[in-house]
Amino acid sequence: MFPRPLPSPNALTAPYWEAALNGELELPRCETCAAFHFYPRTTCPHCGSQNLAWHAVSGRGEVYSFTVVHRAPSKGFEALVPYVVAVVALEEGPHLMTRLIGVAPEAVRIGLKVKVEFKKQDEQTRLPVFRALA
Repeated sequence: MFPRPLPSPNALTAPYWEAALNGELELPRCETCAAFHFYPRTTCPHCGSQNLAWHAVSGRGEVYSFTVVHRAPSKGFEALVPYVVAVVALEEGPHLMTRLIGVAPEAVRIGLKVKVEFKKQDEQTRLPVFRALA
């Protein structure tokens, strides 16, 4: 089996990956305007404040957009095809790109309700993926 690439946390993203390792989905939230955002950055994209903190979110959302991957981008993904890559709109507002699990590719639809799960990759990495809800 070929390895898949793993994230390389940096100062901005380390809190996200640390939370994921503990089975939590955390996102940056502006303490000035109370808006969540993703991807991590040094200033709030809504109001420009630098008063940001990481907070747990529900992990619930719905499929905003998706594609079915039939041709693996590298050998590490060959065992997964076909698989669904989706943009999930979280209840808190931000959108995340992720892999969907627990649903046949042909059953995925815009608006499908999903919930985050974490898949262990190695001792330092758990990746957030989203499972379709019944």
